[in-house]
Amino acid sequence: MKIVTTQISGLLQRAGSNNEEAVEETARLLAQATIGEGQVIFMGFDEMVAMGINAEFGAEPFKGSTQYVEGMEIQSTDRVWLFTRTANDERALGMARMLADKFIPFAVVAGEKANDENELADLAYTYMSTGVVKGILPGNDGGRIVQPHLMVALFLYEAVKMAYDEMIFED
Repeated sequence: MKIVTTQISGLLQRAGSNNEEAVEETARLLAQATIGEGQVIFMGFDEMVAMGINAEFGAEPFKGSTQYVEGMEIQSTDRVWLFTRTANDERALGMARMLADKFIPFAVVAGEKANDENELADLAYTYMSTGVVKGILPGNDGGRIVQPHLMVALFLYEAVKMAYDEMIFED
């Protein structure tokens, strides 16, 4: 338990410090939809679908948000927040390409850092890395175990939500 606690604590600290500027930028981007005529559309892949569920049904819902439903029409006034384990997820990349083609700004949370090979980061208006690209602990078989993608994404979500709420509720 102590090892897991130490590793997750370090992971959250790095995610917070590495994404400080992106947290504010993402909050600003999403607030554009809420202050305007749009909505914030949460789109998660695999376990990251939980981010939209939390935004809608959590103890403190994300004002002006909805979960993406297949075939949903996304308007130019909307803002999309994509959550994926990896920046190489073809479903996330396909959606990102479609949004970019329509000039609809969107934010992304994914495992990898933004770099020249990261197309998803290049397409996104704002990009945050969870830093989770493999397990954080050694397993008995020599591999890596414990991949807290969702936990770190939720941590970043809460940081963005605090800044977002300050922006939209400041009046």
